[in-house]
Amino acid sequence: MMQRMKMLLVLGAMVAMGACANQQQKQPLYDNVTVVDELVINENSVPIFPKKAALTTDTARRFSIELPKRCEVDWNNQSVVSVVPEEKIEIVRLGVGDALPELPTVSDYEIKDLTVRQALDKLLYGTDIAVVEDEVMYEKISGNITAGEVEDVIELVTKMGRAYYSYDAENGELHLTHRGKWLIKMPQDETIIMALLDAMHGADMRNLLVDWQDKTVVFEGNYQTEREVAKIIADISGKKFMLAWDIDVYRVYPRTDNPIVWMNLLPAFGDKNIKMSIPGVVGRALVVGPEINTKTLQEFLGQQANVVLVSQGTFAIPNGWQSRFDIGQCSKEERLETDLIVGATGTYGNFAGRKKIDAKIVLRTSNGELSSFNIPSSVGDNYVIIGIPTHSFVTTPETLVSPFAELVVFMSPRVISIVDVPSVYNPDAEELVGDALRDFLSED
Repeated sequence: MMQRMKMLLVLGAMVAMGACANQQQKQPLYDNVTVVDELVINENSVPIFPKKAALTTDTARRFSIELPKRCEVDWNNQSVVSVVPEEKIEIVRLGVGDALPELPTVSDYEIKDLTVRQALDKLLYGTDIAVVEDEVMYEKISGNITAGEVEDVIELVTKMGRAYYSYDAENGELHLTHRGKWLIKMPQDETIIMALLDAMHGADMRNLLVDWQDKTVVFEGNYQTEREVAKIIADISGKKFMLAWDIDVYRVYPRTDNPIVWMNLLPAFGDKNIKMSIPGVVGRALVVGPEINTKTLQEFLGQQANVVLVSQGTFAIPNGWQSRFDIGQCSKEERLETDLIVGATGTYGNFAGRKKIDAKIVLRTSNGELSSFNIPSSVGDNYVIIGIPTHSFVTTPETLVSPFAELVVFMSPRVISIVDVPSVYNPDAEELVGDALRDFLSED
């Protein structure tokens, strides 16, 4: 009996030990359990995310074919003066519909205080063409046309009423609307294309469809839009020169608790390479010779500080126009300085009897103008803007940024001469490079 009881006790102990071991093996499964909003989350759970609104993702919104063209500078192959052939910039209206049928020539056609539809109803009376207003035409027009083709008269009448027409031959309907669509046949030079696009953006035209392969731009708008674009095209086409700036923007961190000693530029490069010093409300602009470029400037700064490239790019303007470079558009990442805009107005030509680039450079943030500099310079000179504290862009009461950190802007202006095609492609002409090109640009 005792022996049987011992066996039962041993079996009971073994069962108890097995249960404990089993319990110990299962215990870790409960260590990874997390409860969030009454849901059990463990390593096998599927992540649950809140529903997002139907908006374009940020990275898709930032996608732009233009950015590599705007935000990259090949400093090793930079040409400060260049010649491009003059090309006609043509604007063509799209969506005009079918060709109008042959109709008798118009003579002694008078319009007096009529809407566009009323005037065209009168013009097309007795034909099979019906005039349809896709939008109500309120504006009234008056005029007298001595003689002309019907198509020319329709074009004139719709222009007088600031309207556009399209013809539907199948239904015999002439449709009227206040909006139109156009295609611009651009020149081949991408710098000129950029200048034209910037000018159109400046006229508040945003929905521009650019085909970089065949160099065309499609846009929509009303009569005022068409006039603005026609004025821009006429002005750009009439320019002999364009100006462009290649630009690097740096944040400079001194390695010690001392600011950058800019006076060291003089012994480092010689006073002949620093031609002009222009103070601003904040900062100072230096006009320097070609010996001071992005490479040599970074080497100089590297002796005293850590240098970080914040942004890089290029922008162009027709002679006498103004444009801007958005630091944030071409920034390497989100930084304090990405709110900064570098604006430029420039003219290349006679400056007190010498050929100069007469420019005004403005530094501006969303809070207003930070500083500006009037800079006359010769072809081949560069600008270095110094002494802009990084704390100018800090919006919090306290910051980890050193009070001696500063913004440095390096700008290299370029002149683009637009000339007649024969003068560019004349095989007997001297090649326009180096001194020959500078001599060409110096001619009146």
